[in-house]
Amino acid sequence: MDTENTVRESLSEKERAQARKADAEAERFRAETLKFQAEARSAAAYAETAELDLADKRREHAEKLTDDKFYHIYQFHESVAAHSVNKCMDQLTEWVRLAPEGDRLTIEIVFHSPGGEIINGMALFDFIRMLRAEGHTVNTMALGMAASMAGILLQAGSRRIMGREAWVLIHEAQFGAIGTTGQVEDTVEWVKMMHKRILNIFAERSNLTVRQLAKRWKRKDWWLDSSECLKYRLVDEVR
Repeated sequence: MDTENTVRESLSEKERAQARKADAEAERFRAETLKFQAEARSAAAYAETAELDLADKRREHAEKLTDDKFYHIYQFHESVAAHSVNKCMDQLTEWVRLAPEGDRLTIEIVFHSPGGEIINGMALFDFIRMLRAEGHTVNTMALGMAASMAGILLQAGSRRIMGREAWVLIHEAQFGAIGTTGQVEDTVEWVKMMHKRILNIFAERSNLTVRQLAKRWKRKDWWLDSSECLKYRLVDEVR
């Protein structure tokens, strides 16, 4: 009997050891399964994040492609001064230099400006005309208002366009003069010469003569709506 009991106990111990081993293997398998599941979830989350990041980058790229600069449209929505003129000229120069060799660009400058400094404005006026002389098309547009110097810049375009509810202001140049009597007189003479240049710019492409223009702007602000500008051929198109 003792021998039989011993055998039974040995078998039970062996079975218990096998059971413990099976349990350990099952636990290890369960742990590995959980690990694989966690790794799969992590990989799925990473893939989803990567996909969202890619979608964001694609959307950002698509949004950038809608920027005016990709269509060579420059929004000049400030006073005409050294900083605004230089900024505009720098952007136009960049577009021209980045264009493939031999390409001729179509550029549009949209003015919504109260005007400003004549000398800096004339620098931009000449710059636009130089680009046109190189074969580029530089259209100008007035939205809101193209007043004073901005109205002059409107005349520099290959095609001059105006919003239906926009306004153009034409008036005599405004200058201050200080110094000796001779210096003041010299400034006045220079202003008169500037007036002649401005009048010639407006008369060059309109159906108004210099005399008619000078009479209309004499000592007053002459505001013109889009229909009047089209009538006098100060613009080519109203939108």
